[in-house]
Amino acid sequence: MANVTRWEPLADLARMYSDFDDLFKGFFLPVRALEDRPPTRVKLDVTEDDAAYTIHAEIPGVKKDDIKVAIDGNQVSISAEVKEEKEKKEGKRVLRSERYYGNAYRSFTLAQDIDEAASSAKYADGVLELKLAKKAGSKTKELAVR
Repeated sequence: MANVTRWEPLADLARMYSDFDDLFKGFFLPVRALEDRPPTRVKLDVTEDDAAYTIHAEIPGVKKDDIKVAIDGNQVSISAEVKEEKEKKEGKRVLRSERYYGNAYRSFTLAQDIDEAASSAKYADGVLELKLAKKAGSKTKELAVR
């Protein structure tokens, strides 16, 4: 007895489109997107007590002057300009020179509004420490259910 196979007329067409997509994969990406270096991410640790939030943000290899912190109510945004240059010399010839310029950005929302006047920021050893004081009077109100 002969084996019976199902004929699918569109299967060959779908396979052809898949092969065509693989042929041009990455063709339209800019060259900088193909680099090995992943984008710089701002990693956060957030703790809270009754009076304030404490945020530790890892931003290695950034100068203190290149970091900006913006506070709008309970929305906090941290941005930094990342500049990284590596140059390897052997004798008088430059064998390799690499540069990376980019931005690191992180934004998050806290449960209560922040008092900007009572808050502080400190940067040391690649870690930005923010002490964000909570605004007085922004307590949670409960409604009675009838």
